[in-house]
Amino acid sequence: MYEWLYGSLALLFVWLIFFIIKKDIRKEILQASLITMPLGLTEPLFVPEYWNPGTLFNLAQKTGFDIESLIFTFSVGGIAAVFYEIIFKTKHIKMSMKEHHSPRHRFHRLALLSPFIAFIILFPLANFNIIYTVLIAMAVGIIATILCRPDLIKKMLYTGFLFLILYFLLFFGLIEVLSPGYIESVWNLNAISGILILGIPLEELLFGFIFGALWASWYEHYKWYKIS
Repeated sequence: MYEWLYGSLALLFVWLIFFIIKKDIRKEILQASLITMPLGLTEPLFVPEYWNPGTLFNLAQKTGFDIESLIFTFSVGGIAAVFYEIIFKTKHIKMSMKEHHSPRHRFHRLALLSPFIAFIILFPLANFNIIYTVLIAMAVGIIATILCRPDLIKKMLYTGFLFLILYFLLFFGLIEVLSPGYIESVWNLNAISGILILGIPLEELLFGFIFGALWASWYEHYKWYKIS
């Protein structure tokens, strides 16, 4: 019953490594994590419609909420925000006020909020599993960000693939190898595509790439930074 906890703690361990080795971006890591962490409170939307994992004190089954989700969202937020800076040497450059007022940035706030707005609009209308609502909402956020900040496309794409690799290794190592049969017993495969890639649900891999790509841009987009 502790695979969800172990997976979340493994991501927190990666987060801690990033935080220790890159002193110059600790503020970015921490801010991104703290902003992402409340998303863990959406877990009742996923249990049991999408999956039904065992949790500490059986909280997910009793309340819909769980501690593991907060650890997970805290960890992935910080990791995705700085993964590019961990691999590549980068420098943040503050954008000028003239650039702030460029026609491209007139919908700056709307672009930042677009995934949340898309989710709020789609949620009551969609008749498919919640994971697809989340994936579509994040994809909307990616498109809005690219339209507003095309200079961040490289960071977004690279981070999407880097986070996907990390996410895949987590699933394959902690779940598929160490806990065979866990995915079939926990994920509601009949409610989603049922497609497994090396034993991992396609939807999880899509989440890994799309979340990584979207959240890679958050800090620079929100803070008006360019990277070089």
